[in-house]
Amino acid sequence: MNWSRTRLKEMARTALHGSYWRSVLVAFILLLITGGTSVISSANNLSEGMSGSDTGDMFSAYSVFHISGALLAALLISVVTAGIISIAISIFVLNPLEVGCRNYFRKDIFEPQTLEGLGVGFQGNYLNVVKTIFLRDLYIFLWSLLFIIPGIIKSYEYMMVPYLLSEDPNMSADEVFARSRAMMDGEKWNAFVLDLSFLGWNILGACTLGILTIFYVAPYQYLTHAALYGALKQKMMRMEHNETYTY
Repeated sequence: MNWSRTRLKEMARTALHGSYWRSVLVAFILLLITGGTSVISSANNLSEGMSGSDTGDMFSAYSVFHISGALLAALLISVVTAGIISIAISIFVLNPLEVGCRNYFRKDIFEPQTLEGLGVGFQGNYLNVVKTIFLRDLYIFLWSLLFIIPGIIKSYEYMMVPYLLSEDPNMSADEVFARSRAMMDGEKWNAFVLDLSFLGWNILGACTLGILTIFYVAPYQYLTHAALYGALKQKMMRMEHNETYTY
């Protein structure tokens, strides 16, 4: 490992001090995007909502009140429609917004930023951004079906995808994935250990009902990830030119 966890965290703390409230806001948005709005979770919520005891209670009520089949069909259509709308919002709005949030942190790690960069995912080649982030989520989901560990490995392998798109929205999906794999080659375990070093902070955040997470831990960790992207990008550039590298 050519980069230092201590150095990355030091950069993150310095950046957070320089643009605290903006970073808290962007981190909160990113928490909402990555924490509960994925296609997978939306689909799971739909299935859970129509299964188990709730389904039994529903049909029990139908038998008591003799609700017509037409009303049941209308209810099912409403649920499916709501699910489709939720998935569409996730793919076409929240995914590009994630790229914008990563773009903010990617730049903010070096100098304080305004919030204008949040819209970068909707500018330039918007459909390419939508497609690439969707494919990232799909690949991670499919690998997760092979058990948890392959999915975790792929999530780290594609960790740099939104950062790469924030720099060049016109980069093809194949090129983005290839470059992310190259950047994370030999670094996935190190990145995992970097995240593991935030475990204590995450526990404290949970103990404060998420308050500490929102106002410190999340922006701190996102800025550290942005610093990691900068370090790996510099490493790739120097390796391509056969230069020595330290970060």
